[in-house]
Amino acid sequence: MYKWEGISEFVAVAEENSFTAAAKRLGISTAQVSRQVSRLESRIATKLFIRTTRHVALTELGDTYYHHCRRALDGLQEAERAITDLQNIITGKLRISAPVIYGERRVAPLIHDFMKQHKSLEVDLHLTNRQVNVVDESFDLVIRLGELESSSLMAKKLTSRKQVVCASPAYIEQEGMPFTLKELNEHNCLRGATEYWRFIDKGQIVHIPVKGSISCNIGLSLLDAALKGLGITQLPDYYVTDYIEDKILVPLLEKYQVPEEDIWALYPYNRYLSPKVRKLIDYLADKL
Repeated sequence: MYKWEGISEFVAVAEENSFTAAAKRLGISTAQVSRQVSRLESRIATKLFIRTTRHVALTELGDTYYHHCRRALDGLQEAERAITDLQNIITGKLRISAPVIYGERRVAPLIHDFMKQHKSLEVDLHLTNRQVNVVDESFDLVIRLGELESSSLMAKKLTSRKQVVCASPAYIEQEGMPFTLKELNEHNCLRGATEYWRFIDKGQIVHIPVKGSISCNIGLSLLDAALKGLGITQLPDYYVTDYIEDKILVPLLEKYQVPEEDIWALYPYNRYLSPKVRKLIDYLADKL
């Protein structure tokens, strides 16, 4: 262990450019960091830093030594993670983000089931429709819907969703059922934040303008209005599947339904993904 003394302190100072910041990062005193680095320099007979009252910088040899030490520390961390993985211990805290309604209806219940199997796990679940910054906000895992933007994040497809047009039997009995996209003009369409619905017609994605007595950017409100027979709505399947299965809502215009959109798990790049993140992703993919 003698040869490892001072390595963590040296790497922390090199990365923080400060003995004080390195000490804070390691949870020890600045004097202890300085003492360990000085001993390391004496042991290898090499000056690693140029120190001034305002600045700390690596020497040329110090820079070379840093890159070797960084790889060595990374190897130690990976060895520890490998042992944890082999022992199949799922412990610690996971910080997760998911869209509000999808998170409430699909993700949160599955996370709770997963936690029943792994009682040492803690979860900090944030439900928001804001596109969070995975790295800057320190999320371990983010659930995202639809097409992904280019990024350095890793992504795994969990499942997919589709947009479903539907109405209650009472509405259909009173107003009739549309069989073509043009017939939507004759119906009360309960729409969300946009003034059109997306469909596929003759192999092309089309945007059909819709109008009606209710517009709302919250899907649950549109669902409630549809259940009460106020009109036709287009919602993601996770809002309406149960009601359709129970024949409380009736799907419409199914031949014009747009292709399914993918649902993803995003996580920061790591050469060795932690067991708790990997196992939760696999669990969600299986159950969803």
